[in-house]
Amino acid sequence: MPETPAEWKGWEEKRIQEEIISKQGISIRRRPPTGPPTHACGPFDFKLQNEGNTPRNILEEIVWNTEREVTEMKEKTPLSALHKALPAVDPPRDFIGALKARKAETGLPGLIAEVKKASPSKGVIQPDFDPVRIARGYERGGAACLSGSFENLKAIREAGVQCPLLCKEFIIDAWQLYYARIKGADAVLLIAAVLPDQDLLYMTKITKALKMAALVEVHNAVEMDRVLRLPGIQMIGINNRNLENFEVDITNTESLLQGVRSGIIREKEILVVAESGLSTPDDIALVQNAGVSAVLVGESLVKQDDPAAGIASLFGKDISRAAQKNETIFA
Repeated sequence: MPETPAEWKGWEEKRIQEEIISKQGISIRRRPPTGPPTHACGPFDFKLQNEGNTPRNILEEIVWNTEREVTEMKEKTPLSALHKALPAVDPPRDFIGALKARKAETGLPGLIAEVKKASPSKGVIQPDFDPVRIARGYERGGAACLSGSFENLKAIREAGVQCPLLCKEFIIDAWQLYYARIKGADAVLLIAAVLPDQDLLYMTKITKALKMAALVEVHNAVEMDRVLRLPGIQMIGINNRNLENFEVDITNTESLLQGVRSGIIREKEILVVAESGLSTPDDIALVQNAGVSAVLVGESLVKQDDPAAGIASLFGKDISRAAQKNETIFA
């Protein structure tokens, strides 16, 4: 039998991968098709036009750019160098424990406050951006944890801020998990719309080995049901933002926590985080009543000149540790 042409093998591997992605409802392609605009069709003397070289939405474009950036970063700092650097990094903080503790103290969802200058949907949010100033304000205002990019986390940790830190980069490669730990991350964000089940399982195992937490983000019922079937998931984030058009509907959290899912979540003791579109005490009450134990908030806080005052406005009360101490004294 003649040997199967290499291009046929590549086509078959791609077909199998696309079938897996389709079954799992993956909506964001990890990378564009490679190669020239046209490709040879097997041993025959004609060519077919390549399709799909244009990102279908903003998030897909970001993921494709991330793929290129990570490739360059890995060349400059190989995994072996990250392994050597790990022993010198301070031990990770208990991210999930911090959220639970703040919820117990305040009676409100634990807050993950996001440190960022801009967002894909809104552009620049805080022109006078100082990650350390903002992080200190969040900590003073009662945030349980903080989130940010690689470089923001490094600056925040080096400034002595004590809140556990979530690396909110677009994780597509296990190398990034080690890099996040080096930068001071205590948890990482894994997006189900980007990562198939096999990658989620692999990356959550590495995350646990590094003693970090994994916040697995879902956007719809298909992704939620996928993630609930996976073993070892401790924390799920429900993003209320539509990935394709960036529209926000905070009732998405409510709808994804109805029915049998709420029972599975309780049985597995999964901590649920509501993400995006939360800006008022009524918003917080809605998602808390739906069953979340924590919220991740960025835009409505980071645009405030006084981050601590922004947190008080978000929750409708002062949730700072100083305020909680005073309540205890005068109770």
